[in-house]
Amino acid sequence: MSESNANAAILDQEIAWFQNVLAARFDIYFQRASAIDNIQLIPPPDITSDQSDYAQIVRTNNMGFDERLVIILALLPHLQPHVLDSFLLNNKEIARGFTEFGGWKGKSHSGFLPTGETAVFILAGDDLARRFQVTQLFHEEHFFSKQRILKIEHAANGEPFLSAMLMVATEYLNLFTTGKCDKPDYGVNFPAKLISTTLSWDDLVLNQEVMEEIENINAWLQHSDTILERWGLGKNIKPGYRALFYGPPGTGKTLTATLIGKTLGNDVYRIDLSMVVSKYIGETEKNLASVFDQAMDKNWILFFDEADALFGKRTQASSSNDRHANQEISYLLQRVEDFPGVVILATNLKGNIDEAFARRFQTSVHFAMPDADQRLKLWQGMFPDNKLLAANIDLAAIAEKFELSGGAITNAVRYGAIRAIRMKRNEIIQDDLIKGVTKELLKEGRTQ
Repeated sequence: MSESNANAAILDQEIAWFQNVLAARFDIYFQRASAIDNIQLIPPPDITSDQSDYAQIVRTNNMGFDERLVIILALLPHLQPHVLDSFLLNNKEIARGFTEFGGWKGKSHSGFLPTGETAVFILAGDDLARRFQVTQLFHEEHFFSKQRILKIEHAANGEPFLSAMLMVATEYLNLFTTGKCDKPDYGVNFPAKLISTTLSWDDLVLNQEVMEEIENINAWLQHSDTILERWGLGKNIKPGYRALFYGPPGTGKTLTATLIGKTLGNDVYRIDLSMVVSKYIGETEKNLASVFDQAMDKNWILFFDEADALFGKRTQASSSNDRHANQEISYLLQRVEDFPGVVILATNLKGNIDEAFARRFQTSVHFAMPDADQRLKLWQGMFPDNKLLAANIDLAAIAEKFELSGGAITNAVRYGAIRAIRMKRNEIIQDDLIKGVTKELLKEGRTQ
């Protein structure tokens, strides 16, 4: 049996059990004739020998009656949303829905979406002591929160705790259905993109000082457990590592971050600041929280490119907008400092970054423009097959004459290759590269 079929089989049983529990709760609450006066008398399915992903997670966490019911409740909008339609009843006395059912309306979903109140109603009814007990399922110390199985999210500040939206995390939804823990997708609710590269360290030309700092980051990623736990330094040293990469565009900041992750098997996510920063109060913090919360225990490397757009200097608070911007920076500072993984900020100018952030970096790495020798290595690295180059090309002379970053050299080679193809040639000549170089210089406002 496939993983998805195995999950479907056990979830069918769990949903049938949930429906029986829900029917009993409604009978009890509305004082209808029923053979059951306690929902706990309806046992959940036996999953002792079931090998589905869902059953294994349930067993691993030793989930009882309450946890299993809450999990199914959170899954139902994705699996069989009609099962929750009974919550759409109207209270005839007040001509509206029952407040005690909880629930919220999605923007496009027409069915009932559960909240913490929904779960507490099913499990506790109006038994206040039991409600207090069930509420513990949604606290930060519960494994639902620690393992990020469920997300409890309030639509607005100051609303009752149990009015929070009850949602299953995407990775667990995928695991419980397809059997695969898919990595999060870039989108409105996750403004970060998984980045990778086919290149290696041999393709990156950096000076020795930079490589020394990179090795420090690699060493921390590999041995932080030893430093913090076995050596007992965790009392005073926080588990995260924060690095600032600064220097002109095209000098290898993004590629370096990607290679750090590739070397050690850590996913690298580049944060899209255009989707993070919002003019609406609280939205920027909410967007960032989505990334940090999902990354908390994943060993991801978070890479903020052009970071001064988000981590820039605080201003004199002369208006409400200034105060709000400064609050955002303070929030970012706290989230970055509390993040247990590696955060890399990249900027063209170090001076643009707020000093409060700069003081908390474990390392600041300057990616300078390559010198003539480094430029020659970059040019040579672009042409592993010299058959593409005409005999008249002098890469050493080009490297010596034109001060370009690695990114600009790549663009110049791309242009040269396109020009050669257009001219119906199978080799790149000196003039192709010179014209490509000229275009790059003009983009930077420079001339030969």
